[in-house]
Amino acid sequence: MRRSIPAILAFSAFLTLGTTAFAQTNLVTPPGGANQRSVVTQYMGLVAVTIDYNSPDVHAPNGDDRRGKIWGQLVPYGFTNLGFGNGNPGPWRVGANENTTITFSHDVEVQGEPIAAGTYGLHMAVGELFADASEAPSPGKPVGEEWTIIFSHNSTAWGSFFYDQAEDALRVTATPEKAPYREWLSFDFIDRQLDSTTVALQWEELQVPFTITVPDIKTLYVEKLRQDLQSSAGFSFLGWNTAANYCLANDVNLEEALTWAETAISSPFFGNRSFTTLSTKSQILAKLGRTEEAEAVMQEAIEDPATTVFEVHGYGRQLITQGQNQKALEVFQHNAERFPDTWPIHVGLARGYSAVGQYDKALEHAKLAHANAPDDLNRDGLAASIAKLEKGEDIN
Repeated sequence: MRRSIPAILAFSAFLTLGTTAFAQTNLVTPPGGANQRSVVTQYMGLVAVTIDYNSPDVHAPNGDDRRGKIWGQLVPYGFTNLGFGNGNPGPWRVGANENTTITFSHDVEVQGEPIAAGTYGLHMAVGELFADASEAPSPGKPVGEEWTIIFSHNSTAWGSFFYDQAEDALRVTATPEKAPYREWLSFDFIDRQLDSTTVALQWEELQVPFTITVPDIKTLYVEKLRQDLQSSAGFSFLGWNTAANYCLANDVNLEEALTWAETAISSPFFGNRSFTTLSTKSQILAKLGRTEEAEAVMQEAIEDPATTVFEVHGYGRQLITQGQNQKALEVFQHNAERFPDTWPIHVGLARGYSAVGQYDKALEHAKLAHANAPDDLNRDGLAASIAKLEKGEDIN
């Protein structure tokens, strides 16, 4: 099904084009048809997506209610003769007035297809609605044929009047869905994840969602870390240790992360040999499979004169979460020898003995810890642990 825009609308658009173009040289006037400009931006970590568009409403400037007359009438299906421009059949401009544009700060994928960073003209070829689309029972139900979403290298032309398929950067398809009524045409980011987002065109009782994904966001962060370490962040051991820990936590770029960890420890300008930096290096070595080296570095961290009782305790807790229960008990015992009668020594021993199934010894230390708890929060937590241990249950 194909419809042509009435000649009077095309002529009106031409007049709006000419008037606004003239006004831009000297004067500021309201947007044509009261279609206000809107800009929305969504971030996926480092990556930004920005859509710049002019937003018409369902009710015409003269007040006429165009509900039920938007799709296939005001907005024609498919590609149509727009009555002005280069004469080629054109898609919908996805808004009003100037070209709707979408900008990607980095390379991304749209509906699984790659597109480079940059600004693109955004157009859509509207799929024909089903005959019963208005009776769709709930939001999210498909209401028509697929739409073609077009990203054009030409982002400065007026609307779609000069659309040229040869300038396409990417075409993808998306399915229209029934949605809650929207008076104003809007773009909304309806799903927001660390490395993806779903943006939906929403107008009248219809939305067309499409997904934008960052294909390898971890690599982007690593590249940014490299840049940042050349700035002021690179003049402190904290910057290098933080960068190494990002790679450790995300299991990425581990060989370079190891050099960053070593820089944090031994740089002649700001190196800091401490539990914090040594434990980072140890964990990276362990992930690289260099187990003996990792254990030696961790032992150095535990025995460092500046290491605190809480740092060793935290390491013991970490070992339990990794399932290394016997090793955790040994760490808690070492902590007790080095910092006797210090909070939270008995807490650690209670957890360590519980982890290896020695509930009687764990109960003994839990009671000692409870008697010396520094506040109600710890006291209440230990009371709960005591109750579990008395029933022969693990407290970890």
